[in-house]
Amino acid sequence: MSAERPIDAPAELLRCERLCVGYDRPLTPPIDLSLRRGEFWVVVGRNGTGKTTWFRTLLGLVPSMSGRVHSRADLRMSYVAQRSQLDPLFPVLACDVVAMGLERGRSCFGFRLREPAAVTQALERAGASAFARRPFRNLSEGQKQRVLLARLWAAQPELALLDEPTSAMDVVAERDTMTALDQLRESTGCTIVLVTHEMGIASEFASHVVLFDAACENVLVGSPEHVLSHALFHRNYPDAARSGESRR
Repeated sequence: MSAERPIDAPAELLRCERLCVGYDRPLTPPIDLSLRRGEFWVVVGRNGTGKTTWFRTLLGLVPSMSGRVHSRADLRMSYVAQRSQLDPLFPVLACDVVAMGLERGRSCFGFRLREPAAVTQALERAGASAFARRPFRNLSEGQKQRVLLARLWAAQPELALLDEPTSAMDVVAERDTMTALDQLRESTGCTIVLVTHEMGIASEFASHVVLFDAACENVLVGSPEHVLSHALFHRNYPDAARSGESRR
């Protein structure tokens, strides 16, 4: 990810300029936005509109179709994938998975804990202490997601990308997770970018909202008030719009 115009460090972490993502064809209209330190971004849109592919492009796992991604060369990024993307045979304990967040650039296998205090604290924040010594592959989907969130907190990234991290949780666990992520943002300055289908999260926790819709000229970006009251949002989420769903 090289930059023609330098990133405005330290406030600006990453910038998309007319970025289109996809595989054989573009899944998104052009994306223009800048992620800055300490922001909480919520990404919404129907299935298949390119949200996960956008994350994978930001991570450098998928090349862009057009446009550019600019970021600092030393930017610390962490990614929490959807549950369906996890290896069900992952042969490690839950606490080992969390400890991987402390071991950048090392193999996941044969890992040995080096900072148990940081791991313990991260497990507590994620509500995962009770199953820390259980094999990761034997956990429920919701428990696995809590472990991955604990790994995120242990890593202390500057930019955290989370793809539907609360989809296997009940309402109480979802709120606890979102509150903890917001506390992480406030305490460390980490920028959170989170994909969700829960509109209440967008209105309550977000500083910015991105709405993906392949039929539009550009990805819709703005404040929660702007995006969630926009005609495009109403078209994509008529039920949420009609009910005025919000957790404020």
